[in-house]
Amino acid sequence: MSRNLTVAMLALAACAEGNAAPRAPEANIPVEVASANERAAAAPVLGSGLLAAKEEVTLAFKIGGVVEKARVESGQHVSEGEVLAELSPTEIGAEVEKARQGRDKSARDLERVKSLYKDSVATLEQLQDATTGLDVASSNLRIVEFNRQYAVIRAPFAGTVLKRSVEAHQLVSPGQPVVMLRHDASGLVLRVGLADREAVRVNTGDRALVHFDAYPGEQFEARVLRVAAVSSPGAGTYEAELSVAPGRHALASGLIGSAEIQVRAAGRFAFVPVGALLEADADSATVFVLSTDGVRAERRRVRVAFLDGSFVALSGGVKADDRVVVEGATRLVDGASVRVVSAAERKAR
Repeated sequence: MSRNLTVAMLALAACAEGNAAPRAPEANIPVEVASANERAAAAPVLGSGLLAAKEEVTLAFKIGGVVEKARVESGQHVSEGEVLAELSPTEIGAEVEKARQGRDKSARDLERVKSLYKDSVATLEQLQDATTGLDVASSNLRIVEFNRQYAVIRAPFAGTVLKRSVEAHQLVSPGQPVVMLRHDASGLVLRVGLADREAVRVNTGDRALVHFDAYPGEQFEARVLRVAAVSSPGAGTYEAELSVAPGRHALASGLIGSAEIQVRAAGRFAFVPVGALLEADADSATVFVLSTDGVRAERRRVRVAFLDGSFVALSGGVKADDRVVVEGATRLVDGASVRVVSAAERKAR
């Protein structure tokens, strides 16, 4: 939520009473007050994005062929090394056998040429060609044997199957996605896009709070793992990666989350309860502050920096330990006579 939108919401809450016509001053108006608390802080950086595992991989066959078996389903937990899918071995098996026979023939040819060369019947060039022929045939055999290993997809780590994209008997091409696997032990991250003016304020290790629509009213602790050094093509935003602690929930990949990143303090602000604000307009508002003798209310225009939960940070107009009116302010005018009461006393009137 932008700062202007936050203040606009405050304005909607206060405009009905804040824009009321002037009235004759009342005497000894009961009010509740709260002291302004000054501290170093900074406006949080807001962003949203998708939740995912730190490590998610899409697995595929290195060669094309017909799927013999697809052994897993979406949501299934698998162990490291477990077979997830495999191609029909007929074609790749034949290629391996063909390469092996070619290698064996090249080996026999080389032995024959060596004998002939020893008897001065074969030339040195023929011997070299036969040697090269065996080397090439051996390399071809290693290639097809390597490809046969990747005609079977095994889980590279223990994790959860996010998606299976093929069925048994389906013809697939090399590199076509077959299974997407999440590494459960790698942790969960929320990747959010930040504008350049926000990205430069965020640092590795900054604390963040994350909210998901799937879990209304709950918040999840997070930390900034990294901020991209270059903007994303097209979007022009910088990706920040936040490590999210799942707490008591088993969070699913793909959840949309909103993050509030608590960046390092950039200045000192006076914090007062949101209820103290009246007549908000853009980034300014009005508050009533008690006079030093505590019997009058002084009207002050303040500048709103940002919202922090149920408190608002003010960058001007109020200083530390000023007592601001949080209840009863809508009855006040500048210089009005007031009497400080507790919440219970005010409700009893």
